[in-house]
Formats: sequence, structure tokens, C-alpha cells
Amino acid sequence: MNKNRHHSSGSAGPSPVILWLRKDLRLQDNHALKAAADCGVPVICLYIREPQDGLGPLGAAQAWWLHHSLERFAEAIEGLGNRLILRSGEAGAVLAAIVAETGARTIFWNRRYDPEAAAVDKALKAHFEGDDLHVKSFAGQLLHEPTRLKTKSGGPFRVYSPFWRAFEASGEPDAPLEAPAALPAPGHFPKSESLGDWALLPVKPNWAEEFDGIWTPGEAGALARLDRFVAERLKTYRAGRERPAVDGSSGLSPHLAMGEISPATIWQATMGLSDKIPVEEIIAFRREIVWREYSYHLLFHHPDLPRENLNRRFDRLGWQGSEEDFARWCRGETGYPIVDAGMRQLWRHGAMHNRVRMIAASFLVKDLLIDWRRGEAWFRDTLVDADPASNGVNWQWVAGCGADAAPFFRVFNPILQGEKFDPKGDYVRRFVPELARLPDRYLHRPFEAPSSVLAEAGITLGKTYPLPQVDHARARDRALTAYRSVKDAA
Repeated sequence: MNKNRHHSSGSAGPSPVILWLRKDLRLQDNHALKAAADCGVPVICLYIREPQDGLGPLGAAQAWWLHHSLERFAEAIEGLGNRLILRSGEAGAVLAAIVAETGARTIFWNRRYDPEAAAVDKALKAHFEGDDLHVKSFAGQLLHEPTRLKTKSGGPFRVYSPFWRAFEASGEPDAPLEAPAALPAPGHFPKSESLGDWALLPVKPNWAEEFDGIWTPGEAGALARLDRFVAERLKTYRAGRERPAVDGSSGLSPHLAMGEISPATIWQATMGLSDKIPVEEIIAFRREIVWREYSYHLLFHHPDLPRENLNRRFDRLGWQGSEEDFARWCRGETGYPIVDAGMRQLWRHGAMHNRVRMIAASFLVKDLLIDWRRGEAWFRDTLVDADPASNGVNWQWVAGCGADAAPFFRVFNPILQGEKFDPKGDYVRRFVPELARLPDRYLHRPFEAPSSVLAEAGITLGKTYPLPQVDHARARDRALTAYRSVKDAA
């Protein structure tokens, strides 16, 4: 870094560096923060609550997470001898105000990759450099920049398997950076808004009342979760992640989504373990990390991916689901226990088991014939790990209209999926307690249970638990008919 850029017009010392923090609320492996710390001049740590964040305002669940993440990060910054400044408004106006207030001539940030945010950053960089400020952006939010991996013909990938092979052939990702020991503070801090005034937390009703018992936002929580996962669950990852009643996944996705931990830090934690953990388990977990990379690769090259069918033939598919159908799906009142359990877990925990996400998404798109974009928007509002790239890619995967998608004619049977992945019904009984007394035989198909069994279990179908809102076999036929109209018109 050329330190003479940090000139001072008077005797107050060198002008400070503005460190603009976004979804990178961590000390470890934070390239912009490390570069700011290494400058040897005061650093102004700034978080801006922008009117639009990526594809829209943060969903309610992630707003809850952001509140706690900012609290923890502010404490971490204070531990380095500095302070986190909070401001609201358009990023350009806020940054210009901080420049005017402090005399800063340098701005650092880590890159964002969703199209709207990247466009904001590009415009701001050009604007401030035109005002003779030094603006430097850094990588580090992904293992690879989205433009780095290319097909043999030099274009972007559309299929995951060759993307994975290219990723493997590209060498090990860079090792994560260590956290700085200190962060020089300015002699005078700009005024900061109060986090409480941002009203990020729900009040009445407090739908997030169970979140505290499940999640620990912040970098320390992320690192602790990573350590537990590697020590306890990675060795059985492939089987564990398929069982919704088992806590077998890493649980790191919300920490990644808010930037409390970097993918490089996670990747490094999986190295040197082959003497203790089967390599197949390590590779299976790494493939999930790289799926996130693949999602950003697709989003970068297809900016409309969260809003438009990647396979435009599906524009002709006639969506038919009603508002009531959608509302019942959101509430977890479809009459199919595994779907309802997943949707209720989503509301209560801000998360849903990965396998059940696929089942619930398939049910919305194929059994109810409701546009996948409505499901994507609901997930974006209710998931603590909502991600602009992964959300769109995964929904299009299920809907059959994306890159390397599951075929539309692959329609999950919610009864058989429940019996296969929740055979003892522990997951359903936890989140759909009105079915708890049903025998295993009928738990995933209560509508087939004899009246005497229902009575003994205290269930009145249509009252204490809903009847199925669609007949799956007929809904499947309807979906395949709709698909054939798309296919035949191609």
C-alpha cells in the first residue's frame, strides 16, 4: 500500500482509511480489514444500512441475525481498540459524508457478487476515484472469483460436475488470513446511529423466540460451530445430512451468508484429516462448499437468475396454484406431514433441513403448480441463511428450469420421501406435534389411517390436522401434463 496517499492537510496526523463493512462481519480472513490494519493510519470502521441490499431488503429472519451479528462484531472491533460506526442511507451519500467529516482519502471494501450490489460498488468506485480518492476492493468472500474458472471453450460453466472438476484441478485455495492484533483508531470518531433504533428485531409477535436457543450469530459462534462439526459430525456427514431428525449438517450457512466466516477458513479446517475421517466424507462436504461457489458463478454470468427461468422454455409453463394453496404451504398446513414439518421448522427456527427443503420446494412447484419465484421470495424472508445466489440456483434446480437442474418430471412423492428419510417420524413429531401419537406406519400418511387409529391418537382430520390439499398422484399427472406442453412447444 502506498502510504503517501494518506496525506494530511494539517497537523492532525495522517488522514484515516474508511473500511466499509458489508456481509463480512469477521476479523479472521477479512482482506479489506487486514489491508486497512496494515496501512499504519487510523481506520474508520463503517457499516451502512442501505435501502436495498442485493436483491432487496434483508428478509426478516436475516434482519434478526444482522442485529446480533453487528453487536458481536462491534465488540470484536472494540477489542482491537477501535469502534464500529453505523449509518443509514444510500451508500454513496453516507461515504461522501464520512469523507467530508474525517478527511479520509482512502476507502477499502470486500467485493460483493450479486449483480445489484456489484453495480453499486462499480459506480461508487468510479465516482470516488473521480474525486481523487483511492478505492480498493478485495476478494475473499469466495474461494475463487466467479470469472476465474472457465470451460475449455473459455465460457462459463452451466453443469456442476465439470465445474467441480475444474475447481479441483485449480489447486488448493489460498490459506485464510489471520486476524489483526490491533486496528488504529482515529482521534475523533464520526457520529454513529444506534443499532436499537434500526428495529431489526421482531416485537409482537416475537416469531424469533426460539432462534436464541439454536443460533449464535457472530464470528465466535461460527468458529465454534465449525470446530464442533469437524470434531463430531464430519465423519458421518453423507448419511447424517440426509436425516432431518439428526443434527448432521454443518449449520454454517447463515454464518457464511452474513460473512462471519469465510469459505477459506472452512476449507482449511477440512485439511489434514484423512487419517481420522474418511476422505469420502470430506469430499462430500467440500462439494457443498463448492456448490456455493458454483451458484455465484452462475449468478455472475446470469444476473437475472433469481428472477427469470434460466431455461426460458419454462416461461410458457402455466402456473395454476391459488393464493390459499400458497398460504397453506407457507403455514405448513398441506396435509403432508414431511412438508408441514419442514415449513413449520422454517418459521420457528429460520432454517429447514436440506433434504426437506427439496421436498417442500418440489411440492410447491409440482404438486401445487405455484411459480418457484414465490417460494424463493418466502424462503428469502424466512431463512437466516438466505443467499442471493444459492436461493435462486436451488429453486431453479428443483423447478427443473435452471442450469444442471433436476428434470421437471422428477416429482418428489412427499409420503415416500418422509418414510425414507424420517422412518421413525422423529422429525415430524417434533414439528407437527398433533400427529405425535400416530403409529409410525401412518405418520406420513395419516389420511390412510383407520378411524379407530385416528381417534386413539386424538386426531380429527380436517380439524386438528388438515386433509391433503391435493391428491399427490393427480397433482403429479397435472404437473407432467404442464411440462409436456413446455417440452412439445420447444
